[in-house]
Amino acid sequence: MTGSGPVGVAVVGAGVISDAYLKNLTAFADVNVLGIADIDVPRAKAAAEKYGVPSSGDVDTVLANPDVELVVNLTIPAAHVSVATAAIKAGKHIYGEKPLTLERDAGQSLLEQAAAAGLRIGNAPDTFLGAGLQSTQRLIASGAIGEPLSALTAMQTPGPESWHPSPEFLFQYGAGPLWDIGPYYLTSLVQMFGPVSRVAAAGRKGKAERVIGSGPKAGTKFAVEVPTHTTALIEFEAGQVSTTVLSFDSPLQRHGFVEITGSEATLRAPDPNNFDGVIRIRKPGADDWEEVQSEGTTVGRGLGVLEMARALRSGAPHRASGELAFHVVDAMNSIGESGERGEFVTVASSCASPEPLPIDWDPAAATL
Repeated sequence: MTGSGPVGVAVVGAGVISDAYLKNLTAFADVNVLGIADIDVPRAKAAAEKYGVPSSGDVDTVLANPDVELVVNLTIPAAHVSVATAAIKAGKHIYGEKPLTLERDAGQSLLEQAAAAGLRIGNAPDTFLGAGLQSTQRLIASGAIGEPLSALTAMQTPGPESWHPSPEFLFQYGAGPLWDIGPYYLTSLVQMFGPVSRVAAAGRKGKAERVIGSGPKAGTKFAVEVPTHTTALIEFEAGQVSTTVLSFDSPLQRHGFVEITGSEATLRAPDPNNFDGVIRIRKPGADDWEEVQSEGTTVGRGLGVLEMARALRSGAPHRASGELAFHVVDAMNSIGESGERGEFVTVASSCASPEPLPIDWDPAAATL
């Protein structure tokens, strides 16, 4: 437990995603956004003025504020480690965008540094805290589909280069469908089944180069560095298995397909990239799916920050934890290695499956 009252927060990274975070963080009664930092200081100042945040500047400026307890790291993946390390050295808790890190060693080092300093690490995605996946978790735990046995998940698109004006980074190291979209699906599967034990995978690169389809760089070709299609067989410590497809190579678009097979029924969960959605259950002999309305919060980005802030004050574990995020990083690295080596790869790390939020957990309420 640390302090009392709203938790002082600083946001590092004033890019596109910061709007979604700041809209919510500046509205939460239990969070007080005190500063915004960016390598582009004028951009940080503009964001601070837009959301009524009292200070802005570079990273050192916001870290020097003694009232900042929790740093929300919204920088690009390549900067995640350096910003998190600086925050820990400054005595701040850290909540980062996904992925936690790109390499296992860096992730393990961050967890060790934070533990040694008595600080916490939290990490996106926090979509699993939304009504859709929380309700799914509660239904499975209640026995609504019997014993959960397996899952089939898929995210298939032709790739973001057709609509994204600067898509090159999405086809470079640390991205591709596995690293860009995979954290949402893997986190939701760990939420429902528990930690991963081993994986087997195959990956391919559909094209050596792609063409930007929109914006000022339309028509520009760029090289593809990573697999653009990954199929993974995932085995969990509790015995369940999942087949997961993540692809930027499919003319057929399919988003958010998550189907859980149980011993008594089959469940279709909402898109793990969203905070809400309808759940569908189909029992043997039924002519159609039965819809189950999800219950809980749909507030959006920043939900994990709020839940972590409240946990800091109460002393309870926070749910979007560094350990969960590191396990997902470990699993994604293992999937990549399996695709390269053509063999099963054991996932050495483990983590606890986050407990569901109380059904009456209210992000709008002032609790601190």
